[in-house]
Amino acid sequence: MHQTVDRPAPAANAKKVDAVTLSVFWNRLLAITEEMGSTLRRTAFSDAVREGDDFSTGLFDAKARLIAQGNFTPGHTGAMPSVVKTMLKLFPPETLKPGDAMLSNDSFIGSGHFPDIFLVTPIFRGQEIIGYCVAIAHHVDVGGYAPGSQEVAGVTSAVQEGLRILPVKVIRQGEFDADILRLICGNVRVPEKLMGDLKAQRNANYVGAQRLLEVHEGYGTDVVEAAVEEILAKSEARMREIIGALPDGTYDFEDWLDDSGPGSPPIRVHVEIRIKGDGMEIDFSGSGDQVQAGINSYINYTRAYATFAAKVLMDALLPQNDGASRPITVMAREGSFFNPVYPAPSGGRAAVQIRIFEATNGALAKVLPHKTMGAHAHWSNPNISGIDDRTGRQFLQYDLIFGGLGALSYKDGCEAMSPVMNCSNIPIEILEANSPVLFRHLGFIADSPGPGTYRGGCAMRKDIEIVNSRALVTLLGDRHARGPYGIHGGKSGGLATTTLIRDGEEIPLQSKESRWLKRGTW
Repeated sequence: MHQTVDRPAPAANAKKVDAVTLSVFWNRLLAITEEMGSTLRRTAFSDAVREGDDFSTGLFDAKARLIAQGNFTPGHTGAMPSVVKTMLKLFPPETLKPGDAMLSNDSFIGSGHFPDIFLVTPIFRGQEIIGYCVAIAHHVDVGGYAPGSQEVAGVTSAVQEGLRILPVKVIRQGEFDADILRLICGNVRVPEKLMGDLKAQRNANYVGAQRLLEVHEGYGTDVVEAAVEEILAKSEARMREIIGALPDGTYDFEDWLDDSGPGSPPIRVHVEIRIKGDGMEIDFSGSGDQVQAGINSYINYTRAYATFAAKVLMDALLPQNDGASRPITVMAREGSFFNPVYPAPSGGRAAVQIRIFEATNGALAKVLPHKTMGAHAHWSNPNISGIDDRTGRQFLQYDLIFGGLGALSYKDGCEAMSPVMNCSNIPIEILEANSPVLFRHLGFIADSPGPGTYRGGCAMRKDIEIVNSRALVTLLGDRHARGPYGIHGGKSGGLATTTLIRDGEEIPLQSKESRWLKRGTW
């Protein structure tokens, strides 16, 4: 599936914007998206959003082009353009009114799995739409087969994964549609957290809209539109300049995901990058077929992370917007793991993002040896859930465990950092306060990095004791079978492990396994 974007021709009478104004204007746009993120974080209810920063924000112009994004998660922000364009096909601008907002969590339209809910709000100046705000949050549960809605093993259809919300107008005149909310909240395990996070998304978009209106009032719409055109054009020109300086050719790389659940075969990850002139194609068609398990990567998610990887490896500080993405085309054959056909399940697709980045990184290492890096310690995203003995209510602990980053050509990899997304390690004190668990150990694992002139970052160890009568753990990780690769002579890092300690016995678990646990097990 190809990503095609028409290049807008500059208007003959386009207004010129001086360099100082352009620089100030660009930083105003970034500040808006960051303030949207701060608002979302501070008013959210769930640990995933409030502490883990599993959300993103973006600004679009009146032509539905991405003009700026917050410094958050690439899988979200890279998926936004598809969401906005799809929304506007169903809800044309002329049908929208001040105070409206649209919502969807569809895997194909959005960022690849149902927990990610997008809220798109048109920004009106009088009766004219001047842009769109987008806030996306990973919601800790949207129903389905298992708490957390990210089960991999045993899921054979997206229908099992929870509530699928095709685009709906969820807010009218600034207020949520009570009927739609009743339908959504009646199908999830922790409705109060979902509702709280949805309101936080509305808050973020409200702030973004007010700030963009201030920009239009201060500069005038003519100057704003001219500045946007110039930023997009300069971003595209710079990206084409960088690609054009690379040698033409085809560069490939292959890696593997452990499996799609216990007892299943590994999943082939194969990328072919073709550079010709000032354009780049990133093709995952050589990868394995889609699987009957909740881990497939829909094309919009594949595109988001592959484009992100190429951009940051070529120029990490280049603005991420519609212009910067135009020279890069991402594709995968239909029915493959990286372009599955609905109803392929994809709840655990978060385990795939790092491999999309690392495959792209591995191929580009052949032409960008000083900018690419060794593979990262694979992060883990376990969910622990059950009925809390203390309250009789459902609890759902969403955790993020980040280890070490791969080494660069000039320094060691960092420890305890989120790879390929800007989420955060959630403080263990927060997790203990909100769920019946006790953390017995948190620290780095000595000698775990891949050795070389510069080593990778150390892996992290986290020991968690269940203090409830019973709880279900749903694991979402990888690299239990093949360690993270080294490049340019560097060695691989150590394997990840997950171990259950029950009655003094150590039981190895697989990277995408689910188990019922009892009190006192670790």
